Amino acid sequence: MKKPPFLIVAIDGGAAAGKSSTAHALSTRFNFLHADTGSYYRALTAELLHRGVKAKDAESVRAELADLKFDTQIVARDARMKIHGDRISETDIRSEVVNNAVSHFAALPDLRAALLAYQRNLAEVARAHHFGGLVMEGRDIGTVIFPNADFRVFLHADPHERVRRREREGHVDAVAERDRLDSSRAAAPLTCPAGAVAIDSTHLPLNEVVERIARLITARLLGP
Repeated sequence: MKKPPFLIVAIDGGAAAGKSSTAHALSTRFNFLHADTGSYYRALTAELLHRGVKAKDAESVRAELADLKFDTQIVARDARMKIHGDRISETDIRSEVVNNAVSHFAALPDLRAALLAYQRNLAEVARAHHFGGLVMEGRDIGTVIFPNADFRVFLHADPHERVRRREREGHVDAVAERDRLDSSRAAAPLTCPAGAVAIDSTHLPLNEVVERIARLITARLLGP
């Protein structure tokens, strides 16, 4: 029997567009390693804030980044980033102070460059652990990290709906402001990759969003 191809699925979009829920569902269905790159930027933001570094102090950010070492812990099908061997808690990375700062740190080219190789290497991590593929979510996956991914998806939704989703999750998130910062930054701005499958999730239930992407993946796995 022919071995199925190893597939990379890139999912981009703004805050609360449905990236994480969709990526988790696809990871479970196809046994793909799931990488939430937003959590990596949040972890780095939390670490730098803990060290007393501010995003506007690019020189201090650069100096601290040179000292940081990243590795990966796989929990079920999730690739969790560790900094100096430790994971930063979900409570810390989802805190209001990190919410308010993460887009400012993520706009720094040095910080994005520090994470580039780490994120790309997760495809090899997935292969080494015998996953069928990698599903990675973020804001520049299909444009910068894996521009040649087998599938590139861009999820979007009405800003008011996305705020409601965050509130239902118990989080406060300045969705519109983060969109503005992420879309206008000079380094790897949030944008829909040319040729990507764009899905408006405003009025679509999660299972329908997942099914639209799953049908494409299944067709590729079944082959001609």
